Amino acid sequence: MSVLTKVLGDPNAREVKRHLERVADINQLEPLMQQLSDDELKAKTAEFRNQLAEGHALDDLLVEAFAVVREAARR
Repeated sequence: MSVLTKVLGDPNAREVKRHLERVADINQLEPLMQQLSDDELKAKTAEFRNQLAEGHALDDLLVEAFAVVREAARR
């Protein structure tokens, strides 16, 4: 381990920690996604497109989009 890594910390560990926080947010949406019908789940795609067209940032939609994709993959 280099001195720089000891002082600044492992950049990979920081990146993993950042993603783990997002994963926790995605997991919190799981019960809501499970309650959606197949048609409601499909409609989320159009909803995301509309929000992007309105100028919402992709990062703002990321957590919900991943939750929708995971639920769709389960079905």
